[in-house]
Parts: sequence; C-alpha cells; structure tokens
Amino acid sequence: MSESVIADFVGKFNASASDRGQPATGRILLSQKRLVLAGEGGKTTIPLSDIFDVAVGHVPPDLGDFFDSTVTIAFRRGDRRHVAAVEADDGKIGKFSTVLFKALLNGTRTTVKHPARVGGRVTDETFHPAKLYLEPKTVRFKGPDSTFAVDLSTVTDFERGRRDVNGTKQEVLSVRHMQDGQAMTSLAALDSAREMSILGRYLRLEYSDIVADLADISLSEQETELLVAVYSTGPGVSLANVVDVEPSQLEMLLADMREKELIEDGDETTTLTAKGRIVVSDKLEAVNS
Repeated sequence: MSESVIADFVGKFNASASDRGQPATGRILLSQKRLVLAGEGGKTTIPLSDIFDVAVGHVPPDLGDFFDSTVTIAFRRGDRRHVAAVEADDGKIGKFSTVLFKALLNGTRTTVKHPARVGGRVTDETFHPAKLYLEPKTVRFKGPDSTFAVDLSTVTDFERGRRDVNGTKQEVLSVRHMQDGQAMTSLAALDSAREMSILGRYLRLEYSDIVADLADISLSEQETELLVAVYSTGPGVSLANVVDVEPSQLEMLLADMREKELIEDGDETTTLTAKGRIVVSDKLEAVNS
C-alpha cells in the first residue's frame, strides 16, 4: 500500500469474497483507506468506505468453526454483501479492533446537542456541527462552538431514533451518561447511516463490558432497594430517613455498594455510578412492565 500503514500483523483470515474454503495464514494490513488480507493464495482488498459493520468475537456460520478471538468485517463489493473474519491472539485482536474503529469513524461529521437533558430537565441547548473522534474509553466531539467528551465507562444507556435536527428529521443517537456526578443525555446526528451503524456497534461493544462486570455482582433485595433509594434521594436528604434499616446496617450496606463500584460519594450526596444506574434502570423497568 502506498499510504501509511496503521496496523500490520500476522494472523488467520477468511473472506466470503475469496475462493478460500479454509482460513489462510498471512498478513493483515490496515491503512486509513483500506484493509488488505494477504496470504500465499492471493490477497483480498477491502476499501474502508465499503465496510458497513464490524463485530468483535463473532463469526458468521458460513465461515465455519475455525476462529476463536476474532474481528468480523461486513462489506459491500458491487451490489453484493460479504464478510471477512480475522483471527489472532486476544492482545492483537483488541488493538486491531480499536484501530479499525478509529480508522472508520475518526473525523466523522456530526450534529450534536450537549447536554440535551440534565437529569429530567430538558435544556435549551441547540444542535451544532462537530467532528467525532475515538479516544481510549472516550468519544470526543470537537466543534467550532463547543467540544465535549463522553466517558464510555459512565454510559448507562443509548438508543437510536428520529428527531428534528435544525428543521429536518434525522436519525439521532441518544446517549445517557454521567458527567461531574450528574446524569445527562447527549444527542448526535450523523450524516451517514453507515457510520451511525458502526458507531452503534462500537458503543454496544463498550457497553457490553459494563454489563459483563454486572453479571458477576450478586445483590440482595435490600441492596437493590438501597440503590433505588440513592437514585430517588436528592441533595440534602438523608438516606437514613428513606430506608428502613438501622444506621449501623445502612453504613455496612453503603460500604458494600462502594466496594462493588455501584455508588460514589459526591460533594453534597451519595450518587450512583454508571453500573449502579444500570441496575436501577433494570429494577424500575421490571416494576413498571
């Protein structure tokens, strides 16, 4: 490749666009413009502009049971859709997936509103242009009017939907997250549906890590009720006046919640972490369903 290579390693790969029935071993090269899978039997070149989906740790059934730690890339060639699977050790796959997402998304034009909500309050912020950049565990939006970052470890939920953006209906990504101890919602509209899908895939990948951590946490009904009380209690209100437990037991429960990284102490009151808010959201959904 004439352009600068940003990833170059040896691994296994297969692509439905090639004639290989078995995965080949060769070089995987990535630049800002294309992905090349080069082996003894030839090479498959995939322009990044043709990639419309990336999945980490999943291999389509039609590529067989040959792969373990993988990145699967869906791309178009002409009017047909194809997939390619790349396999290497966990460290290489982790670095490759991060670099690939950055190559696909960095510099993407967006129209953002931040914050659109603070807690339950709708703000008077307006949509303005910005460009998106992926940083370690962070999505940063840089614009002429403002720059802000979403710490992915604080994301509690996200969804896609159509909203009015400066007079036109567009598909918008709504991200609920924590910032400076406050729950807020930020909105981002992307010009490209393809890039919106890839960004959604990247966020789901990061969000699944938080959910996986929660799967290892066991909570009693009393602990869950305490988290709901923390969610419902505003500044200046003592938890001791809200929950029906002895003060000594309350302190023990709060200490356990801090150790499990479900709550944290702010300047005025105890607040939920991103993990804690996910637990409470699931609890409230179960009650209301």
